[in-house]
Amino acid sequence: MKPMVLLPIPSLTDLPEAERTATVKLLLSICHQQQTQLLELTEQLALQAEQIQQLKDEIARLKGEKGRPPIKPSGLTKPPPDPDGEEKPPRKRGKPVRKKTAELAIHQEQVIEPQEPLPAGAQFKGYEDYVVQELVVELKNTRYRQACYRGSEGERIVGELPVAVKGGHFGPTLRSYILSQHYEQHVPQKLLLKQLWQWGVSISSGQLNRLLIHGHAPFHAEKAEVLSAGLEVSSHINVDDTGARHQGQNGYCTHIGNEWFTWFSSTESKSRINFLELLRAGETDYVVDEVAREYMQQQKLPQEPLALLSTDGVYADKRAWEA
Repeated sequence: MKPMVLLPIPSLTDLPEAERTATVKLLLSICHQQQTQLLELTEQLALQAEQIQQLKDEIARLKGEKGRPPIKPSGLTKPPPDPDGEEKPPRKRGKPVRKKTAELAIHQEQVIEPQEPLPAGAQFKGYEDYVVQELVVELKNTRYRQACYRGSEGERIVGELPVAVKGGHFGPTLRSYILSQHYEQHVPQKLLLKQLWQWGVSISSGQLNRLLIHGHAPFHAEKAEVLSAGLEVSSHINVDDTGARHQGQNGYCTHIGNEWFTWFSSTESKSRINFLELLRAGETDYVVDEVAREYMQQQKLPQEPLALLSTDGVYADKRAWEA
């Protein structure tokens, strides 16, 4: 509720002595009393509005619905207070504070002795550490020699490959690097292929293209699990979509998420039905029950389709539902 704006009422001392009649004094007294009562009523109305909203949220929670999310006031006009209750000193200008090298994981140590001969009586006083960060990129080819046997009944028995390398001749680290460079770093296929050749990887442009667009079912399954888990633990979500043309056709990318998770999906529609289907997180069944029929009646669905849906039913997918 917006605060009430009250015009200032002059006090008796602001008036000339000639105008301070008994009638004026009485009117000013009444105006000041009414202004005080209006301020008190405004505070009571604001308190009652907050209590009503809390009751509405509680009713929605008991019904299984999602209540109003907590919205923090804008922090543009006033900095947020320190949670510890102590004001932090202003940060000094200059270079940002960086983590010390002592926090880095050390993978190799090398002791360096002085090149010049030590003088007589020199005493060892420990080491001075000097940390250098380096990146090592090297090709690692593994030959899996699958032992082959023939059973007593003529069957062929072969050693089983590790799960990580089944279905392709490129290891999981190499595949992850290719996907990261192309989709996350936006490296074109031609430049990525040239880099892999410089490192000695034997791969063709067709193989690289197949690695980028095929065999990603586990990623899509993990993406679907992100939406299901996010909807399950969230009390509210933010939704937005944006359109763009691809190969001469209109397409839309829908975002669903909040401060805990983010999920995207590209579709050919931005309709309400499309959004509701995305919210189902991969589920395709249609259910008709008492709640659904009550909603249809509230929306004044014609009697003929209501009669067809007079009994409970579960339909496996959209085709079964439309039939």
